[in-house]
Amino acid sequence: MTRFFKDLYHMRRGAWEMVASIIIAVGVVMLMQPYLFWAYTWSFLVTLVGTVMFIIVSHFPK
Repeated sequence: MTRFFKDLYHMRRGAWEMVASIIIAVGVVMLMQPYLFWAYTWSFLVTLVGTVMFIIVSHFPK
């Protein structure tokens, strides 16, 4: 677990891609749930932020 945080601190690709993928997954879950309207409202923005973040961090060093 400490290696994960060390990689985040040193801006390594693998750790940041995992964070971006989790953000995308949270956005998709927010989109598909039928109970909370605020989650549905914000789901597109969360998914978009995760996608843009994934595109940016894919240029980080391994």
